[in-house]
Amino acid sequence: MTARLLVYTRTTDYRHDSIPDAVTAVRALGEYTVDHTEDPSALEAPLDGYAAMVFLSTSGEVLTPAGRERLARYVDSGGGFVGVHAAACTEYDWPYYGELLGARFARHPALQPGKALVEDRDHPATRHLPAVWDFTDEWYDFRTNPRGRRQGQGEGEGQGGGRGRVRVLVTADESSYDGGRMGPDHPLVWCREQGAGRVFYTALGHSSEAYRDPDFVAHLGGGIGWAAGVEA
Repeated sequence: MTARLLVYTRTTDYRHDSIPDAVTAVRALGEYTVDHTEDPSALEAPLDGYAAMVFLSTSGEVLTPAGRERLARYVDSGGGFVGVHAAACTEYDWPYYGELLGARFARHPALQPGKALVEDRDHPATRHLPAVWDFTDEWYDFRTNPRGRRQGQGEGEGQGGGRGRVRVLVTADESSYDGGRMGPDHPLVWCREQGAGRVFYTALGHSSEAYRDPDFVAHLGGGIGWAAGVEA
């Protein structure tokens, strides 16, 4: 039976123009039955039939109280969760979500080329990538380092920091672009376990061009497959 994904793209804050292209790219992976919605009531229904939830550039408060409860129960009991780009700008008022994702967005410099350093290539999301990956994105800074190291910048940094329970896959080389403020250890992509579930997050994926880049699409597909438990 083909695994099912629920791709959720609701926004109540900034909305990325790349969302339609991103949804198309996930559908084009061809490995899943994809249900795409922006209706929060879809997450109030039983989620057990899905291999993973994909929060794709969501922003702001996007869940109802019932949806929050259902999502937490789903992941803790073994469901997969994937956060893409602005998923880190989501559900600031729900402490569980910050722990689930591993870190919360703080700021970003202008969209620009830079270098991503692949720290861990023993993962489906990174095994195809070069050690130094040239990419163009917004190079998100986070309120805390998901490894558990505080950045000492921004407000509310103690909430949802991940407490070092993440496996970092890719970091940013801040010397390769302007405006980075996390320092020499700047995680961009990581994965973790939440209860019996798997969580994957990539900060990349701002522009429509990313979803036409074969390396990025393979990166996203590998992360989804790992979280869903269906990777090769």
